[in-house]
Amino acid sequence: MEVGAGAAIGTALAVGLGALGAGIGDGLATFSAVQAVARQPEARGTIFTTMFIGIGLIEALPIIGVVIAFMLFGKIG
Repeated sequence: MEVGAGAAIGTALAVGLGALGAGIGDGLATFSAVQAVARQPEARGTIFTTMFIGIGLIEALPIIGVVIAFMLFGKIG
């Protein structure tokens, strides 16, 4: 397999799997936060603050995947 073909496959996997994982993680975090607010409405501010911090960390994965994709994309050609 050529380096360019491997880089193209790696680029697609880095972006695709990163987005898939982040989507699942965001959904689970939001689901859990909504459940927690339904159980304890008075803790809404703390729960949502923690949720947004967690989602920010989850979103770091696809950003790193895109950076890796750009690095691999430079090897194509």
